[in-house]
Amino acid sequence: MTQRERPIEIINPPNMLKVKVGGRIAPADPAAIARAEAALAEMKEEFSGWLAEEVDKLEAALAKVEAEGLTSDAGDELFTVAHDLRGLGTTYDFPLVTRMAASLSRLVETGEKRELVPVQLVEAHVGAIRAALRQNIRTDDHAVGRTLAEELETRVIDLVGAPA
Repeated sequence: MTQRERPIEIINPPNMLKVKVGGRIAPADPAAIARAEAALAEMKEEFSGWLAEEVDKLEAALAKVEAEGLTSDAGDELFTVAHDLRGLGTTYDFPLVTRMAASLSRLVETGEKRELVPVQLVEAHVGAIRAALRQNIRTDDHAVGRTLAEELETRVIDLVGAPA
């Protein structure tokens, strides 16, 4: 029997994800979504305070960088705090803070990049984030906030390249 004459056998591997999950996922419960949104709305008044605590952590990490250098463990800590803040800004209703923290994260995300970075550019990011919070500039619809974010992003791109 030649290769062409053999019958074709189709093998269907088992769907292990389906086995582990247990079949179809139930549709979202609209009542549960409404309850979650209501709970989130109740907490909204606390968002600025929580975000201020995160910005305090960022400023503390910056102080360590200024004392120990950006290429020390303090640089890793600064990246971690900036990365966390990048995720929290929009959650806490400050997408402009997310944008600026993303720029800062890109700036200091690796040891190689930190070797190139002037601390003044890190300080400018941290100061801009604090100013956005203090002045209640939440989105880049605000002309000054948008201009500041764009300038910081331009400086980061000039120094370490555009995001991948």
